[in-house]
Amino acid sequence: MSVALVRAGAPRSIVITGATKGIGRGLAEALLKRGCAVTICGRDPTGVEKAVAELGAAHEASRVHGIVCDVGAYDEVKALWDAAVGRFGQVDVWINNAGTSNVQKVFAELSPASLDATVRANLLGTMNGSRVALEGMLARGAGALYNMEGYGSDGARSLGMAVYGSTKVAVRYLTRSLADETRSSGVQVCTLSPGVVPTELLVSVYAEGDRARWAKQRWLFKFIADPVDVVCPWLADAVLANKKTDVRLAWMTVLKAAGRFFLPRYHRRDLFL
Repeated sequence: MSVALVRAGAPRSIVITGATKGIGRGLAEALLKRGCAVTICGRDPTGVEKAVAELGAAHEASRVHGIVCDVGAYDEVKALWDAAVGRFGQVDVWINNAGTSNVQKVFAELSPASLDATVRANLLGTMNGSRVALEGMLARGAGALYNMEGYGSDGARSLGMAVYGSTKVAVRYLTRSLADETRSSGVQVCTLSPGVVPTELLVSVYAEGDRARWAKQRWLFKFIADPVDVVCPWLADAVLANKKTDVRLAWMTVLKAAGRFFLPRYHRRDLFL
């Protein structure tokens, strides 16, 4: 195991699950730019190796670490924690970002394998990460755990999103419950809400599902979606500045989205070209 970077003034050590691409990768980039040490994970060894090499080339390689991890397997998540502590001395912030989604089809048309994969990554994975992070942080009396919200967290419903939305409702309940349990511990438990971000996963969810529904959603996304390189720096700043527990750090608000309908540039843009 590599020598831990424990010293006065050491960079904040942050773990991001599912960070080889998409929002997780964007968060890793933003946090590295802000001087943090980042440990990422993914299920694909090649993807992890490539992401670590690219992040290390763009920033200080000594502040980037990555391992292969299936968040649905508790022992692998524990190994992720141990790897981050072994490399950087401790974990200051843990972000449960790893997740997936079924394609946008009605529940009765989804395969059992799709149900299992979505629940395993989004809910069990978040529970595993939360369990591992809280055990370590509560022992130290400090740290911050962030769980990633998604469509359905607030109870909103849409045809074809029953499974994904159910997992995100559960993640919100879990997160707020954990905040209650740890309120006087010195550990923060909060949620991140990136809004709609055009990623490979998002496009596949809609484009491989109901095509007519995708056409309608694509029009709406002109106003409520934003790219990774816009959303993730804001989320990174919010995480680093936050000192409270049980808060929701949300990029997209109702007022912000509504205001965009009056701005011509949002009518003209298409983030899915």
